[in-house]
Amino acid sequence: MGRWEPNAKGRLREAALDLYVERGFEQTTVAEIAARAGLTARTFFRHFPDKREVLFAGSTDLERHMVDALVGAPEAASPMTAVGVALDAAAAALGGNRDFARRRHLVITANGELQERELIKMTRLSAALAGGLGRRGVAEADARLAAEAGIAVLRVAFERWVTGPEERDLAEVMRESVDRLRSLTR
Repeated sequence: MGRWEPNAKGRLREAALDLYVERGFEQTTVAEIAARAGLTARTFFRHFPDKREVLFAGSTDLERHMVDALVGAPEAASPMTAVGVALDAAAAALGGNRDFARRRHLVITANGELQERELIKMTRLSAALAGGLGRRGVAEADARLAAEAGIAVLRVAFERWVTGPEERDLAEVMRESVDRLRSLTR
């Protein structure tokens, strides 16, 4: 394999995404991903349980960032304002690499199994946000509604950000989407 190079996990993610875009998710093997990254399949499995998780490895961190932000929102904040703080945290976590996000989005939208996995991730995020709102004293039904609305904003804003032609910041698109939701409910 040659001399050791740092950031094996990052190299594996980039190699996998490149191959998924070039050949398709189903047609790409773990061995090919590892070879493209200059690593072994064994190294791949030290970082990811399967090739699907290359695309979802950050889900737990995203959930933690969002819930921490929501719980840490000012005490007087309404449930939707607290969800807005969580969306700001999501934008900070997801908005750093638009090219990666675009390619990841293309791969996921081209594969039904990956779309299903993405929906599961969103359902878990919603449940975690609702739980955080519950810890803030929000009634369960209201917490679930606010969390689901927040996840809808996240999905719509993220898709607008990755598919839009203009180079805007994800946080800006997210806040604009929250404002649009507020105007729709007036």
